[in-house]
Amino acid sequence: MPSSLNQAFARGRRNDRFPDDFIWGVATASYQIEGSRRADGGADSVWDAFSRKPGAVLGGMNGDLACDSWNRWREDIELLRGLGVEAYRFSLSWARILPEGRGKPNRAAIDWYRRFLEALLAAGIEPWVTVYHWDHPNCLEEEGGWPSRDMALRYGEYASVCFREFGDLADKWITLNEPWCSSLLSYDRGFHAPGLHDKAAAYRAVHHHLLGHGLAMEAWKADTPIGSVPTGKAGKGSPQIGIVLNLGLPRPATRREEDKEAASRAGDEATALFMDPLHGRGYPERHLAAYPGLSMPVQPGDMEKIAAALDFIGLNYYSESVVEAVPVSKEHPEGFREIESFHDKTEMGWPIVPGGLARMLRIVHETWKPKALYITENGCACPDLPDVDGRVRDKDRIDYLRSHLEVCEEAIAEGIPLKGYFEWSLMDNFEWAWGYSKRFGLVHVDFKTQVRRPKDSYNWYREVIAGHGLET
Repeated sequence: MPSSLNQAFARGRRNDRFPDDFIWGVATASYQIEGSRRADGGADSVWDAFSRKPGAVLGGMNGDLACDSWNRWREDIELLRGLGVEAYRFSLSWARILPEGRGKPNRAAIDWYRRFLEALLAAGIEPWVTVYHWDHPNCLEEEGGWPSRDMALRYGEYASVCFREFGDLADKWITLNEPWCSSLLSYDRGFHAPGLHDKAAAYRAVHHHLLGHGLAMEAWKADTPIGSVPTGKAGKGSPQIGIVLNLGLPRPATRREEDKEAASRAGDEATALFMDPLHGRGYPERHLAAYPGLSMPVQPGDMEKIAAALDFIGLNYYSESVVEAVPVSKEHPEGFREIESFHDKTEMGWPIVPGGLARMLRIVHETWKPKALYITENGCACPDLPDVDGRVRDKDRIDYLRSHLEVCEEAIAEGIPLKGYFEWSLMDNFEWAWGYSKRFGLVHVDFKTQVRRPKDSYNWYREVIAGHGLET
């Protein structure tokens, strides 16, 4: 006779306010975890080249080994299973799949990703596939990179290859991750690969990222076997495609109208510059007017492609800044500047502002009204030093995640269509220009031995996913 407790546990009683169909996941990116860049026919990416430049990455570190996930992927899937996540967001590597940036796909890399996708499905984990997370082949960068229109065309072709090769194993897709970073942070600020300081080139890169996204949307709708993912293994609902953005929506320092207007202007570059064209509103004229030497290289038909209907918007949120109005000057061409706040900061130096997530969700929902929203990255860097017994007691991370998930609960209760949450990141990894000095993972990685060790936050998040509540 079945235990009298069977029915009680089968009901899946939850101790939180998240809907039963809310998607719980974690996220990573190819260059940050895979390593073995030349394995199975892979080529150098722009990040391989950038990492070799003196002073580009802290301590001269690089992603040659990273978390060695190209070889240790079975361990990583076991970590995902132990965590109980329903979905795993990861990225494909353009430099592996099309080592020359175009032409014949690299069968060995495609076979690796297919094995990985099949193993995820067998483990009951839904793949959320990011087509591009910054690691394009360096040969394309040498030909001009994202400031060149040809890059958008090459990206559209690459995306089409991905959809055709993997569409039978995945039906949740993301075209681009944080194009603000791979355009403005990369070609203007110089902090990310390829490390340039050319504002005009950076704004051409913005447009070509978005054009590439539009071309990928065309390919997804026209060329792919989307929707044939084996049933009963993973997946919730119909095939979907979206884009992931790291929006910048600073709050005004005071209630003065000039500070409110300054905060509005401050949101143009990292938010309206992307969200407006994606929703058929064109580029924000106010922002471009502040830089009279800039122009967007728009050709007939581009904006219609960019504004293709999306199934969702993914939002990556870590922090929120504060701005005040200042006179327009060469240093402050848009009439605002960032100022300090009172908040505690993470190891990245980013203020911890859960309220900023609430404000961002409301502004996005009210202004652009996307069909669905997902938090596709949220997390924090902490010192994460193991105890003498090897345990990593990362209470700061637990507190950070709890406070932000409380905001998610409230947003859902308000009627905001927030459908899922992906913590960043499954494990410590190569944190771009910071190398291995910043740890965001739920799993501690010893980069000398590659030993993985779940932190306290891993066990806490597992219980949240199980429905035991944020105060579990």
